[in-house]
Amino acid sequence: MLTGIFPNAVKGRRYSIKETAELLGIHRNTLRKYTDAQLIHATQHIAGRQLSYDGMEINRFWKQTATIER
Repeated sequence: MLTGIFPNAVKGRRYSIKETAELLGIHRNTLRKYTDAQLIHATQHIAGRQLSYDGMEINRFWKQTATIER
């Protein structure tokens, strides 16, 4: 279950998996499941093979999911 507090992530800023999970109030594994299900979209950095999430995408996902959970 997501946090009830809007994450207010900064548009254009990239957040790591850990930061994104903390903003949304969920575990990293839950975030990965949402990503695999394409409910939230991540950007993959080719060199480091690490995923990151745009602030606008985090806010969009929270709004969409918070509406469904209510």
